[in-house]
Amino acid sequence: MAFHQQPSQPRYGHCDTFFVESDQDGIYAARAEVRERARAIARMQQRAMAEDLSRATADEYQDDIMDHMEYMESITLPDVNSIDIQTEIQWFMRPYLLDFLVEAHAAFQLLPETLFLAVNLLDRYCSRRVVYKRHYQLVGCAALLIAAKYGDKKDRVPTVRELKSMCCSLYDDEMFTQMEWHVLQTLNWVIGHPTVDAFLQLALSDVEYDAEVENMTLYIAEIALFHKEFVSVKPSVLARSALALARCILSRDQASSSEWAGAYDPKTVMNLSNHLYQPSQVLSRKYGSVHLSSVSATVDEFLMRQAQIARRAAAPPTPPASMTLEEPKPALNAYLAPQTPQKPPYGSVMQHGCLTPPITPDGEQYPNVLQAKPQQPPTHVYPSTPNPGQVHNVQHPHQYYHATYLHPQHI
Repeated sequence: MAFHQQPSQPRYGHCDTFFVESDQDGIYAARAEVRERARAIARMQQRAMAEDLSRATADEYQDDIMDHMEYMESITLPDVNSIDIQTEIQWFMRPYLLDFLVEAHAAFQLLPETLFLAVNLLDRYCSRRVVYKRHYQLVGCAALLIAAKYGDKKDRVPTVRELKSMCCSLYDDEMFTQMEWHVLQTLNWVIGHPTVDAFLQLALSDVEYDAEVENMTLYIAEIALFHKEFVSVKPSVLARSALALARCILSRDQASSSEWAGAYDPKTVMNLSNHLYQPSQVLSRKYGSVHLSSVSATVDEFLMRQAQIARRAAAPPTPPASMTLEEPKPALNAYLAPQTPQKPPYGSVMQHGCLTPPITPDGEQYPNVLQAKPQQPPTHVYPSTPNPGQVHNVQHPHQYYHATYLHPQHI
């Protein structure tokens, strides 16, 4: 027998009582809107009061905060001499790993201070432990993971699965966890390193906000990460020197010498200016974007103007007509300096604006990397590290990168 469902009826009939009032004129909705607006105004006032109290407290303890930051930066500096005696990793490998870290940092949209802290953790670990070439990238990933957990937004912290995907399954999940624990144990769980970005914010706190100056300073400071001579430079000195150079490039007024931001190191400024030529292609592409003020293009234009001025200053005077004219010799470029080794142009897949990171080259490919113009690597793909007999090429089309698959041993 078919079942015929009766039309739905209200469970309760019409309530005809004086205790239920109808809001036909919208009086109650208007009153609720007024109450919500009053709550929003009260929250804004409380937030303003909290900011005023925080600012007053910060001004009161500013000297103590600065003393503690300077103390922490002195005890958390890496030792370049200890890194020099590493048996497998060499300084010419550093730009390749930093290119990978910069791309990963941009892919996860982490804070600027996270990158500086990750590089500091990497260098400090290499100052205390012997690092094998096949584990160099693993240490960098562990340092980036620790730095992101320490001070970045929780929803942007990369997971082990994401880092493993970016490394194309070069390492197992347990290896990331073990390396993270080993880095923390080696550093005695001391992570609080004042970064260049932290000192830069202190230097810019008393002046009007200028996004172009801040982005230019960060660009110069990240260029310094690629070079050995800045590894042991204190972040406070590097921040003030990079800020002074950025203001010089952008034709901004310099800070007074009596201020903290104006006490920069002229030698560090000159060293930074010498490394502006031929920076990392990854950094040039990163800071060529509009939201970072296209500061890399601004630096290129500045260097071109300086080169034209140098050529005009070095041009010899016009000799008299009676004298024998000799063909002038080309003027030496006074700005030539050791350049950052560049990655070879790999024909790889571009995803999310990230290039395929190169495989770590062997030292035989670069006999002398401190030349004025680095030699171009051979056209064939570099052999993987350190045992070519264990190499298996694996393609991962849905991942950020292509890499060589290895089964490295645990530390």
